[in-house]
Amino acid sequence: METKNRTAITVQTTVNAPVAKVWEAWTKPEHITKWTNASDDWHAPYADNDLRQDGKFKTTMAAKDGSMSFDFEGVYTAVETHQFIAYVMADGRTVKISFTDNGDTTAIVETFDAEETNPIEMQQGGWQSILNNFKKYTETNL
Repeated sequence: METKNRTAITVQTTVNAPVAKVWEAWTKPEHITKWTNASDDWHAPYADNDLRQDGKFKTTMAAKDGSMSFDFEGVYTAVETHQFIAYVMADGRTVKISFTDNGDTTAIVETFDAEETNPIEMQQGGWQSILNNFKKYTETNL
């Protein structure tokens, strides 16, 4: 799928936790299933993550009422521990995530190629909601 003319969307947050804890929460399947949802009526019942260049990942996102689900999956193109992750989603869109170690806090900036079905604002809002859930989960549970 051609991606060169896609709009790039960026979401970001600062997590009140050191980068090692943030990295663990972001990359371990047992944590991924706890925070990967954009709203309370969705959840992630399954996650698998082979975190290395050319490694694959898959997270199943599902409505809690069972009405809908989909797999969010792709292949890593770059992994720099505690610093950077890049991957290509199954539909060919790219994602880049940077983690900036600020001692007791970690800044996360995630940039992804927009898809062409939903409005940009909706996509940005959904990905930001997931990132906000990540922040809350990491600060509360680790």
